[in-house]
Amino acid sequence: MLEWLETSEYAQWMLGESLFGWPFMLTIHAFGTAVVIGFIFIIDLRLLGFFRTIPYTSLNRLFPVMWVAVVFQAISGSSLWMTKPTKYVTDGAFVAKFSFVILGIIVIGIFQHTFKREAAGWDAAGTVSARGLKLVGASFLVWSAVLVAGRLTAYLGALYAA
Repeated sequence: MLEWLETSEYAQWMLGESLFGWPFMLTIHAFGTAVVIGFIFIIDLRLLGFFRTIPYTSLNRLFPVMWVAVVFQAISGSSLWMTKPTKYVTDGAFVAKFSFVILGIIVIGIFQHTFKREAAGWDAAGTVSARGLKLVGASFLVWSAVLVAGRLTAYLGALYAA
Protein backbone atom coordinates (compact mmCIF):
# COMPACT_ATOMS: atom_id res chain seq x y z
CA MET A 1 0.00 0.00 0.00
CA LEU A 2 2.76 2.47 0.96
CA GLU A 3 4.71 1.69 -2.20
CA TRP A 4 1.56 2.24 -4.25
CA LEU A 5 1.10 5.67 -2.63
CA GLU A 6 4.72 6.52 -3.32
CA THR A 7 4.37 5.66 -7.00
CA SER A 8 0.92 7.20 -7.46
CA GLU A 9 0.45 9.88 -10.08
CA TYR A 10 -0.14 12.47 -7.37
CA ALA A 11 3.11 11.61 -5.54
CA GLN A 12 5.04 11.72 -8.81
CA TRP A 13 3.47 15.05 -9.65
CA MET A 14 4.42 16.37 -6.22
CA LEU A 15 8.02 15.19 -6.52
CA GLY A 16 9.00 16.34 -9.93
CA GLU A 17 6.44 16.44 -12.66
CA SER A 18 5.25 19.73 -11.25
CA LEU A 19 7.62 22.58 -10.70
CA PHE A 20 5.38 23.81 -7.88
CA GLY A 21 3.93 20.71 -6.16
CA TRP A 22 6.48 20.12 -3.41
CA PRO A 23 7.45 23.79 -2.83
CA PHE A 24 3.79 24.87 -2.74
CA MET A 25 2.72 22.19 -0.25
CA LEU A 26 5.81 22.78 1.89
CA THR A 27 5.02 26.51 1.97
CA ILE A 28 1.39 25.86 2.95
CA HIS A 29 2.60 23.44 5.65
CA ALA A 30 5.08 25.97 7.03
CA PHE A 31 2.47 28.75 7.12
CA GLY A 32 -0.05 26.44 8.80
CA THR A 33 2.52 25.51 11.42
CA ALA A 34 3.42 29.16 11.98
CA VAL A 35 -0.23 30.15 12.48
CA VAL A 36 -1.06 27.30 14.87
CA ILE A 37 2.09 27.59 16.96
CA GLY A 38 2.18 31.38 16.80
CA PHE A 39 -1.41 31.75 17.96
CA ILE A 40 -1.13 29.10 20.68
CA PHE A 41 2.01 30.81 21.99
CA ILE A 42 0.22 34.18 22.00
CA ILE A 43 -2.56 32.61 24.05
CA ASP A 44 -0.03 30.94 26.35
CA LEU A 45 1.89 34.15 26.90
CA ARG A 46 -1.32 36.06 27.65
CA LEU A 47 -2.30 33.47 30.25
CA LEU A 48 1.16 33.81 31.78
CA GLY A 49 0.55 37.53 32.29
CA PHE A 50 1.97 39.14 29.15
CA PHE A 51 -0.11 41.45 26.89
CA ARG A 52 -2.30 42.55 29.80
CA THR A 53 -4.34 44.92 27.62
CA ILE A 54 -5.82 41.93 25.76
CA PRO A 55 -8.90 40.53 27.51
CA TYR A 56 -8.85 36.75 27.89
CA THR A 57 -12.26 36.46 26.22
CA SER A 58 -10.99 38.13 23.04
CA LEU A 59 -8.52 35.26 22.54
CA ASN A 60 -11.47 33.01 21.67
CA ARG A 61 -11.34 34.54 18.18
CA LEU A 62 -7.99 32.87 17.51
CA PHE A 63 -9.32 29.31 17.80
CA PRO A 64 -11.28 29.20 14.50
CA VAL A 65 -8.22 30.50 12.66
CA MET A 66 -6.09 27.81 14.30
CA TRP A 67 -8.57 25.11 13.22
CA VAL A 68 -8.42 26.34 9.62
CA ALA A 69 -4.62 26.24 9.82
CA VAL A 70 -4.77 22.68 11.21
CA VAL A 71 -6.87 21.66 8.18
CA PHE A 72 -4.31 23.24 5.83
CA GLN A 73 -1.53 21.43 7.72
CA ALA A 74 -3.37 18.12 7.39
CA ILE A 75 -3.89 18.54 3.65
CA SER A 76 -0.36 19.74 2.92
CA GLY A 77 1.22 17.28 5.36
CA SER A 78 -0.64 14.36 3.77
CA SER A 79 0.52 15.49 0.35
CA LEU A 80 4.13 15.71 1.50
CA TRP A 81 3.89 12.38 3.34
CA MET A 82 2.55 10.61 0.23
CA THR A 83 5.80 11.26 -1.58
CA LYS A 84 7.86 9.09 0.81
CA PRO A 85 5.52 7.07 3.06
CA THR A 86 7.86 4.08 3.34
CA LYS A 87 10.59 6.38 4.67
CA TYR A 88 8.36 8.37 7.02
CA VAL A 89 6.76 5.39 8.78
CA THR A 90 10.21 4.24 9.91
CA ASP A 91 11.58 7.70 10.70
CA GLY A 92 11.62 8.16 14.48
CA ALA A 93 11.62 11.95 14.28
CA PHE A 94 8.59 11.91 11.97
CA VAL A 95 6.70 9.44 14.17
CA ALA A 96 7.46 11.64 17.20
CA LYS A 97 6.34 14.76 15.34
CA PHE A 98 3.11 13.16 14.19
CA SER A 99 2.40 11.89 17.71
CA PHE A 100 3.00 15.35 19.17
CA VAL A 101 0.77 16.94 16.51
CA ILE A 102 -2.08 14.63 17.53
CA LEU A 103 -1.49 15.55 21.20
CA GLY A 104 -1.29 19.22 20.24
CA ILE A 105 -4.63 19.07 18.44
CA ILE A 106 -6.18 17.46 21.52
CA VAL A 107 -4.68 20.20 23.71
CA ILE A 108 -6.11 22.91 21.42
CA GLY A 109 -9.54 21.31 21.70
CA ILE A 110 -9.32 21.16 25.49
CA PHE A 111 -7.97 24.72 25.57
CA GLN A 112 -10.85 25.99 23.44
CA HIS A 113 -13.41 24.24 25.63
CA THR A 114 -11.76 25.65 28.77
CA PHE A 115 -11.68 29.15 27.27
CA LYS A 116 -15.38 29.06 26.48
CA ARG A 117 -16.17 28.08 30.06
CA GLU A 118 -13.62 30.06 32.06
CA ALA A 119 -12.26 33.08 30.15
CA ALA A 120 -14.99 35.47 31.35
CA GLY A 121 -14.21 34.46 34.93
CA TRP A 122 -10.51 35.03 34.33
CA ASP A 123 -11.28 38.53 33.04
CA ALA A 124 -13.45 39.26 36.08
CA ALA A 125 -10.93 37.88 38.58
CA GLY A 126 -7.87 39.18 36.78
CA THR A 127 -6.20 35.80 37.14
CA VAL A 128 -6.09 32.46 35.33
CA SER A 129 -7.23 29.21 36.92
CA ALA A 130 -4.81 26.40 37.75
CA ARG A 131 -6.38 24.38 34.93
CA GLY A 132 -5.60 27.18 32.48
CA LEU A 133 -1.99 27.34 33.63
CA LYS A 134 -1.63 23.56 33.29
CA LEU A 135 -2.88 23.84 29.72
CA VAL A 136 -0.29 26.56 29.08
CA GLY A 137 2.46 24.17 30.18
CA ALA A 138 1.06 21.32 28.11
CA SER A 139 0.69 23.42 24.96
CA PHE A 140 4.16 24.98 25.25
CA LEU A 141 5.70 21.56 25.71
CA VAL A 142 3.75 19.75 23.01
CA TRP A 143 3.98 22.42 20.29
CA SER A 144 7.68 23.04 21.00
CA ALA A 145 8.21 19.29 20.56
CA VAL A 146 6.34 19.46 17.23
CA LEU A 147 8.73 22.19 16.06
CA VAL A 148 11.87 20.31 17.12
CA ALA A 149 10.72 16.94 15.77
CA GLY A 150 9.64 18.57 12.51
CA ARG A 151 13.04 20.12 11.99
CA LEU A 152 14.76 16.84 12.94
CA THR A 153 12.63 15.04 10.36
CA ALA A 154 13.88 17.40 7.68
CA TYR A 155 17.51 17.53 8.77
CA LEU A 156 18.06 13.90 9.76
CA GLY A 157 16.16 12.71 6.69
CA ALA A 158 18.52 14.75 4.52
CA LEU A 159 21.51 13.17 6.30
CA TYR A 160 20.24 9.64 5.72
CA ALA A 161 19.51 10.38 2.07
CA ALA A 162 23.08 11.50 1.44
